[in-house]
Amino acid sequence: MSFCLRTLGCAVAALAMTAAAAFAQLYPGKPIRMIVPFPPGTATDVVARIVAQQLSQRLGQNIVVDNRPGADGAIGAGETVRATADGYTLLFGTNSPLAAVPAMRKKPPYHPLDDLTPIGRVGQYTHYVVAHPSVPAKSLGEFIEYARANPGKLTYATGNTFSILTVAQLQKVAGIKLLQVPYKGDPAAIIDVAAGRVQFMFVTRGQGAAFVHDRRVRALAVTGSKRFDTDPDLPTVAESGLKVPVLGWAALVGPAKLPTAVVQRLNHDLNAVLLQPKVIEEVSRQGFEPGSSTPAELTTMLLQQLEFWSKMARELNLQSF
Repeated sequence: MSFCLRTLGCAVAALAMTAAAAFAQLYPGKPIRMIVPFPPGTATDVVARIVAQQLSQRLGQNIVVDNRPGADGAIGAGETVRATADGYTLLFGTNSPLAAVPAMRKKPPYHPLDDLTPIGRVGQYTHYVVAHPSVPAKSLGEFIEYARANPGKLTYATGNTFSILTVAQLQKVAGIKLLQVPYKGDPAAIIDVAAGRVQFMFVTRGQGAAFVHDRRVRALAVTGSKRFDTDPDLPTVAESGLKVPVLGWAALVGPAKLPTAVVQRLNHDLNAVLLQPKVIEEVSRQGFEPGSSTPAELTTMLLQQLEFWSKMARELNLQSF
């Protein structure tokens, strides 16, 4: 009896492996839905569409970008968590839904590793640090001095959790107090900074470049490890004498328990797309620096980022409901 059971178990396992291999060979057999958890026109949306277009060509199937904004990306991530794990629903996630939401909520709606499958890193964002021209500051250092002299009188816009955490950390490190004005995304936020309704923000390079170069806002510094080639005179935040080690990044993930063969196929083609000169050029215009990984490397990064964001949320008292 035990021999029969073992034989039956082996047969079932072999059948499952055969079915999985056959599925992987046929994948993808229909269009893929790529959820973007932010509004159309945001830096994440633009980069996702660039990547999706080229990835669809490699996969031989259309990839339909589906914007599901709200709740710092948790709405789009939640849809992905609940989707069937067959590779036909993917999430173009960022630090907001994949690190900030689990770290900054007392009762997280999902866990980025238990409820999702890491596929591959896509890259990271760079930002301008800007102020309205009415603010008498031409550098980040001068802005901090002015803010210290006017505690609680200056406002800052936030269009994502990167901005929330970064400015909260900046206030702590610099010893200043600013008033937050939340927005659903950078496009609306930078318009209000340019209009003088808000005085300060960290804006993604792609969203902020036109405003900076038209001098509708004044750039004080840039994020990242090096200066922008288009703005060589602008110092980095680190060069301005501040240490604010927050990264804005993007990654491709799917529902939990995606078939390994599907993950490997998607990772292979995603990494190939990120090496294409056309893709590098187009995402660079958005201030996005492409950078690939293996699924295992992304898993490690997600763990590290979750730990970092959790630590910062506790230290800065940013945990919410």
